[in-house]
Amino acid sequence: MKKYILAFLFFIGLSISAQAREDAVNIYAVPRDLPKRQIVNEQGTKVKLSSFKGNFVLLMVWSRNCVPCVKELDNINGFVKKTQDDNIKVIMLSPSSEWQTAEEQRNFVTKFKAPDLELYTDTDGKLAEDLGIFTSPHTVLINTSGKEIGRIRGAAEWDDDKVVEYIKNLKKQHG
Repeated sequence: MKKYILAFLFFIGLSISAQAREDAVNIYAVPRDLPKRQIVNEQGTKVKLSSFKGNFVLLMVWSRNCVPCVKELDNINGFVKKTQDDNIKVIMLSPSSEWQTAEEQRNFVTKFKAPDLELYTDTDGKLAEDLGIFTSPHTVLINTSGKEIGRIRGAAEWDDDKVVEYIKNLKKQHG
């Protein structure tokens, strides 16, 4: 327990966002099972979160209508570049109702300097609902065993070296 408190305090000190709050980060004492609902990738293939086992996953629930979400796209892209060799996968999940086509979604993130992001849609927002997520941005942290280990609410400076190191340490501690 002491280790989690220290990690939490360390993380808050990293300025994960300009206005970091103590309740922005929540690392669970016991990992949780994830919903089995499917999401859709850019090629139209349906996948479950369990498909990503073996990777440490940041499931980023976002919306094109969320100003903080759009503002952090380039920082997330920077994070992806900095962690591409660390077995850390970032999955960008937005409601399918926001996009006419996958190409529209890709063009949108590219416009905001985030061409390297893996894009998925949540059919009718059901996975977010199953996760109890009703606001964005919201990041679900998933260990390599496919269990949810915690969440980060709100935007962050994802490509900041201290944030990158924190996520790498979470991966080391929680698999």
